[in-house]
Amino acid sequence: MVGFDRRDAADILMNAGPNQQRGRSKSRNAPAGPSPFREQDVAPLRAEKFRDPHLTADGSTRASVALEKLDTLWFNTGTLCNLACASCYIESSPTNDALIYITAAEVSDYLNQIDASGQDVREIGFTGGEPFMNPAFPEMLEGALSRGYQVLVLSNAMKPMRRHEATLLGLRDRFGARLVMRISLDHHTKAVHEAERGPGSWDVAMAGLRWLSENDFALAVAGRLLPHEPEGEARTGFARLFAEEGISVDAMNPSRLTLFPEMDETADVPEITTACWSILGKSPSDAMCSSSRMVVHRKGEPRARVAACTLLPHAKGFDLGDTLAEAAVPVALNHPHCARFCVLGGASCSA
Repeated sequence: MVGFDRRDAADILMNAGPNQQRGRSKSRNAPAGPSPFREQDVAPLRAEKFRDPHLTADGSTRASVALEKLDTLWFNTGTLCNLACASCYIESSPTNDALIYITAAEVSDYLNQIDASGQDVREIGFTGGEPFMNPAFPEMLEGALSRGYQVLVLSNAMKPMRRHEATLLGLRDRFGARLVMRISLDHHTKAVHEAERGPGSWDVAMAGLRWLSENDFALAVAGRLLPHEPEGEARTGFARLFAEEGISVDAMNPSRLTLFPEMDETADVPEITTACWSILGKSPSDAMCSSSRMVVHRKGEPRARVAACTLLPHAKGFDLGDTLAEAAVPVALNHPHCARFCVLGGASCSA
């Protein structure tokens, strides 16, 4: 895609295919059509793939990843969100409480587990849903910062966040750049962003992003690449937008502007074998599950549990137990997200 700009968005939206996301609940500003980020006319995932945690469909040894060091511990604050996007990987929405609100006591318990184990965890991450929907989120945010962690918050910067401006300013004053706000802005054009997140979502998100920048928060942005959109052109588009809006984010710095690959578990993708590491010139150390875990509380379960990955809170085989000690086991790359997002896409949710 050459010379992509705002005028191209209408053509992309007009040519987008049917929405493949299942079970999407709607909100008042829900997008009317399919996600512009889903590539169309792709081969469906072959039924025999990702069935055996040890072997791929052709009988090769499936790759697995050992936990080398717990660098980032994520907490999913709950799947409730003020938006119902066209293709949310976790299907967050105003009505989806499949992951219930985690409590401040549960977060504190896992932080105590870190202390007791002597692990040198660098970062605590909070994701959702929208974390600021959880009434206990300010307490757990302060708790993590008070223990000395770098804290990364994934938010859409809309009204739920803006209700906590005074709290956020106080945390910024006390903890400075150890609090990093990563804001989801799906694209550098309003039309594409709103095709994914719904009418009216752009102006509100941009206002929140400007507020954070004007108040000198440590700031990052998470975006997505359209099918066949070169990363360099996307970064240039975001850089132009940030300059126009006065937003202090370096679009050329991957740690400040993260551009995620699309995750479509219905589309075919190669399985990752042990031989793939040398073929691809990659290492198990590059995968998120070598250095992170995520705590979730699923609806109907008596307590919080540890999942292998931020992307797979429900997938069978990726629940690793009640405690961080139980979760320190190798993870078989037995899901399309492992291949497309982590290994082939080279992406990570951590800062």
